[in-house]
Amino acid sequence: MASPHLTPTGSHPSHPDTRPDDLLGSHSVDRPDDHPGNHSVDRPEDRPGNHSGDHPARQPTQQPTRSTRSTRSTHRPARPTHRSDAHATALTHALVAAGRGYSVLPLTRAKLPAVRSPHHADPSPASTPCRGDCGRPGHGIHDATSDPLAVRHLFAAAPWATAYGIACGVPPHHLIGIDLDTKHGADGLTALRLLAAQHHFALPPTVTVRTPSGGRHLYFSGPPAPPVPNSAGRLAPGIDIRGTGGYLVGPGSRTSRGEYHLVPGTPRLPTAAPAPSSPSSHPSHRPTRTPTPSTTRPPRPPLPHTPIRPRPCSASSAPPRTASATPASSGPPAAPTNPASAKKWPPP
Repeated sequence: MASPHLTPTGSHPSHPDTRPDDLLGSHSVDRPDDHPGNHSVDRPEDRPGNHSGDHPARQPTQQPTRSTRSTRSTHRPARPTHRSDAHATALTHALVAAGRGYSVLPLTRAKLPAVRSPHHADPSPASTPCRGDCGRPGHGIHDATSDPLAVRHLFAAAPWATAYGIACGVPPHHLIGIDLDTKHGADGLTALRLLAAQHHFALPPTVTVRTPSGGRHLYFSGPPAPPVPNSAGRLAPGIDIRGTGGYLVGPGSRTSRGEYHLVPGTPRLPTAAPAPSSPSSHPSHRPTRTPTPSTTRPPRPPLPHTPIRPRPCSASSAPPRTASATPASSGPPAAPTNPASAKKWPPP
């Protein structure tokens, strides 16, 4: 078959509507070497019979298909909380607590003192443990302070600290902490209410902190002396007492079990610890007098007075004489009652 004759204008005589670029494209399919700039021979639009994509301006760009877009996840995961953020949060809350008079110290995620002891490398332990007399940090509860500058130094020495503790039993509040647990089947809050009803005292509103397990920390201000000891479950199951030498995890701390939050609406300073009242002063334990029924019997008459006669002072065993009720007569005297003298009576 002879090739069609091309006119100078580039139009096909038998097909007036055919464009010149369509004709050029029809000849560039079988001979790609005629077009040095055309290197995409394997494209679908360059195949024979397909004249819709020969023009460079009409070449479609490759777009991602719907299946490709569906594989891309549009959900962005939450930003992980870095330890530095938890450290800064704990430091901020610790400074606030120190401004209210509490003595604080940094804690780890395990709720232990964060600053390592400076005496851990000593060759031989001292006979008396150091309680901060050396002037270096790392002595546990003895590092607790309310000085803002000292608090910053403690947290700078433990950049891994994510929590802080509040020391109990130290001035000015002499804090007494009541830890109410709800773990292992215990209900500390209910047990404390039963104790309050049994010993007749009311629980006043005070500083309350919610723990990660759902329990509560109650802050009370105690007397300077005597010191309140620490105990766990001694009062009742689920009730722990934190006194002198102990500490409570402060609100705003982050531990391995979760975060500690201040309950909204609680006071800023601890309330005085309630004292149990005596049973006699309680209204339900006041003695009541029951009325006795009145008697209708007349009172008994008094007994007659009977004089007591003295016993005669004689050595004989003869009974005392009784006075005769009849007047004395002028006849002969009566016989003596003595048996020894009765034989000689009457006289001769």
